[in-house]
Amino acid sequence: MKFIISSTDLLSDLQAIARVINTKNTMPILDNFLFKIEGTNLTVTGSDTETTIIASLELESVEGEGIIAIPARLLVDTLKEFPEQPLTFDINLDSLGIDILTDTGKFSIVGKPGIDYPQPKPLEAALITEVTLPADSLNKGISRTLFATADDELRPVMNGILLELRPDHSTFVSSDAHKLVRYRRTDVVSEKEASFILPKKPANLLKSLLPREEGQVNLQFDVKNAIFTLTRHKLICRLIEGNYPAYEAVIPKGNPNKVFADRIAFLNTLRRVSVFSNQASNLVKLQINSNQLTVSAQDIDYSISAVEKLGCQYNGDTMEIGFKSLFLIDILNNIPGDEIILALADPTRAGILLPREEESEEENLLMLLMPMMINT
Repeated sequence: MKFIISSTDLLSDLQAIARVINTKNTMPILDNFLFKIEGTNLTVTGSDTETTIIASLELESVEGEGIIAIPARLLVDTLKEFPEQPLTFDINLDSLGIDILTDTGKFSIVGKPGIDYPQPKPLEAALITEVTLPADSLNKGISRTLFATADDELRPVMNGILLELRPDHSTFVSSDAHKLVRYRRTDVVSEKEASFILPKKPANLLKSLLPREEGQVNLQFDVKNAIFTLTRHKLICRLIEGNYPAYEAVIPKGNPNKVFADRIAFLNTLRRVSVFSNQASNLVKLQINSNQLTVSAQDIDYSISAVEKLGCQYNGDTMEIGFKSLFLIDILNNIPGDEIILALADPTRAGILLPREEESEEENLLMLLMPMMINT
């Protein structure tokens, strides 16, 4: 088996696939990429058994067909050192010897039998839900919600992104019990209602692949697995099983006190003031009156404090409320636009943060943050 391929084209795909491979695998074969040639098509696979990425490359010069597993780290480290040039892979499927040939040298690797590489299980035909969605919409849904997922061993359903598909809209939801994000799209719909929980690792992998995609992504899933088919990549992952909490019940319906503030100014103020907060609690206090938002923090143990004021629009009652600064900074970093709305009811109820203007008519973004008790 022999083929010629661009060093940079191959490296680009291998680096994307390598992110799925664990540093320590229970099955040694998973330390490898699976190379498979059929006709003039080369597919390269990486897997950790839970998540699999397959990339397809069209070859112009190829001899023979077959499969072989090639050490992933060694191959990526080698390709990183090559400038852009054509590489010839000369593979002996009997001895598993692999020679990588350039105009000036030869690099020899020993592979493993490709037949030993585990294959993902097919979806159950009777349970498949299929939908086509814009790559940009899927990318935004994942990007807007991924940061709010949890790391909770006791409640694994919180460790992923809930995707609800409906005939009129779709909703992406994530929460770690302190903050919650609900991102809704009216341009992503399904003929029937269905939902699944996408784990954090495949969500991160999709987040890296989708910005290079144009057009549509085909999504198929059953109760256990999902397949995302992109232009040149396919991602297959095991889903998180279980029922996601009733997130709508957590979102307060009446938060009449609305603060309109510049997002960047608010964010920069929080970053400065939070340095002076207690390291254990990260508590910052927001005192709000008609046209002024006062942000303060203190650490009594070290006798340090900070106060900073910024302008805002506010028509409600004077209020003081506390939030964990790290969570509030996370939310402000992930809300698009120049201005935000902070909607409040009272110091004991969750605050709602929204962009003042949505980026498009097809989307609706809501972020929720639980308050902290202020010691008086």
